[in-house]
Amino acid sequence: MSQAPCPIVVLISGNGSNLQALIDQSADGGYVICGVISNKPDAYGLERAARAGIPTRVIRHQDFPDRESFDRQLMAQIDSFAPDLVVLAGFMRILSAAFVNHYAGSVLNIHPSLLPAYRGTHTHERVLEAGEKEHGVSVHFVTEELDGGPVVLQAVVPVLPGDTRDGLAARVAQQEHRIYPRAVSLFAAGRLRMQGNEAWLDGERLGASGLREYAS
Repeated sequence: MSQAPCPIVVLISGNGSNLQALIDQSADGGYVICGVISNKPDAYGLERAARAGIPTRVIRHQDFPDRESFDRQLMAQIDSFAPDLVVLAGFMRILSAAFVNHYAGSVLNIHPSLLPAYRGTHTHERVLEAGEKEHGVSVHFVTEELDGGPVVLQAVVPVLPGDTRDGLAARVAQQEHRIYPRAVSLFAAGRLRMQGNEAWLDGERLGASGLREYAS
């Protein structure tokens, strides 16, 4: 008897290219996107979801007096879908401790750097300014520490001579679209878990870099 797909909710704020990758690979990934929620009503990702027949909701953070009250409403909307996993796909909000604890071990995020290096924003520019030879992307579990949860997967992208911010960002995005659905599929299959603030795959603890792959 086949296992029922793992229900997930995806949170977005913008274009939704990672959401599209998740949609495109959901049929073979063992998961189903039961809802997409955005804090911005003009996020193009909402159109992507609607075209795929996925229910969407908008919760404008400007309508709330503080982060905690916004997160309470966000949690209520997420819980109405009863997901097993919450996936952050370009969701440009820092989440409160109450939110992170409510979904402990059940929130994944993707970040355009080889964590723990270059947490925060403007990672491509900072990598180029530092003269790094490698850049990349990390999928990690979300904890209260910003971009600090245990890493699950990383894809390493070489920094090429003469690279520009846009060129480097485009190559990193290609790897994002490849590894994020894979990480979600591993969780959906029951193979990936967070225990004791560490990522575990198939019963074995992953190292600080998770599973690291090198893009050609």
